[in-house]
Amino acid sequence: MTRPLAEVDGLTVAVAGRRLVDGVSLRVHPGRVTALVGASGSGKTTTALALLGEYPDGAEVTGRVAAPAVGYVPQHPAAALNPARRVGALLHDIARLHGHGTAEVHRALHRARLDDPAQVLRRFPHQLSGGQQQRVVLAQALLLGAPVVVADEPTTGQDPLTKRRVVEELSALARQGTGILLLSHDPDVVRELADEVVELRDGRVVTSGPVDRPPAGPGGARTATDVPARTAAGPRLLSVRALDASHPGGAQALHGIDLEVRRGECLALLGRSGSGKTTLGRCVAGLHSRYRGTVTLDGRPLARSLRDRSRAELAAVQYVFQDASASFDRHRPVDEQVARAAARLHGTARREAADTARRLLADVGLPAALTARRPDALSGGELQRAALARALAARPRLLVCDEVTSGLDAANRSAVLDLLAALRERTGLALLLITHDRDAARTLADRTAVLDRGRITARGGPPVSG
Repeated sequence: MTRPLAEVDGLTVAVAGRRLVDGVSLRVHPGRVTALVGASGSGKTTTALALLGEYPDGAEVTGRVAAPAVGYVPQHPAAALNPARRVGALLHDIARLHGHGTAEVHRALHRARLDDPAQVLRRFPHQLSGGQQQRVVLAQALLLGAPVVVADEPTTGQDPLTKRRVVEELSALARQGTGILLLSHDPDVVRELADEVVELRDGRVVTSGPVDRPPAGPGGARTATDVPARTAAGPRLLSVRALDASHPGGAQALHGIDLEVRRGECLALLGRSGSGKTTLGRCVAGLHSRYRGTVTLDGRPLARSLRDRSRAELAAVQYVFQDASASFDRHRPVDEQVARAAARLHGTARREAADTARRLLADVGLPAALTARRPDALSGGELQRAALARALAARPRLLVCDEVTSGLDAANRSAVLDLLAALRERTGLALLLITHDRDAARTLADRTAVLDRGRITARGGPPVSG
């Protein structure tokens, strides 16, 4: 085998006495894909970031890491994009630094499966879907021409067609000699792309070997036979009528959207990345105010902007972001931020709010010792579960879940779906589920609406198997 491009030997990373990574070794070879797998919090991202020379604040590091220039595609791509700069300004700056021009920028966007580069270049990151942001960051790595690319959950939050295209592009990169370190919870992606698989558990390597012996993740995926009995829906809770939404600059994102969600019901929004699902969810939650039409709760119009909603309305409609890390204050412990939601939106006493936070965090599988830390001590999947707990602390009537199962391993994914199903049964919680995960939709949804280019093109029951 050729000499490795990147090596990690006996890497140990500890913060405040807790070992995030404990003696990890792996290799990334030219033209090959090494997959790093394991449950959320197992140390995958900490190991990957070591190739970039990045470690948590206050980390004690031992072992050896040797790597050239490394391109990084993070699980939460917004963290790699400047919110105040248009995509075009960022990518053209990178291109100029490497002696490239506009043609190379457009080529990188096409290779990253963004089919309308001119439109993407004009937008700010927040005007893109999570999947589009992820592909912009992949284009950025392609422009850098790095010999090694770290891809952290690159298919998370992608529709099946885009997921297939991203897999094809990563495969093509490897064929061109790029070494790829792939972090993924998706066994199909690992099986298709990887040459070697390294499994982590609690920061240690527990198995490693060729991809024809992929390690089994904890738990298992649900099947159609796991679908729980559905709660009978109650009276109409949410109504959206004749909704047209636009982005700054005038590009229209949604066209004439009509839908409703009843108490205790789950409506799943399906469709390709960039089809308008997230924009619709943000309009409902008061996070996107550039729209015409009406959004009502219990027949009463909701203000377009969060700033104009009452405390009761803020509590009633809660949003769980796909990029959970960007929604937390990095300087305050996670459990405090969950408790603050209960105190701020319901006037809950401090001690009761803290008890509520601990219970909800435990419900999503997060121990108190972990959530007493600041957000940067948690993995992406752990923060996603913490974001769900924080939204539930407000005791919402409608929960807008934007790819709430993305980035979760099989066991935690099942636990989150079970929790949401139980809350629907017990409290009548209604869900607007934005997802590419057809199995999650099949498990939770009573009805589906498919969006394409800002329009609802199909409606029906939950997706069928196959």
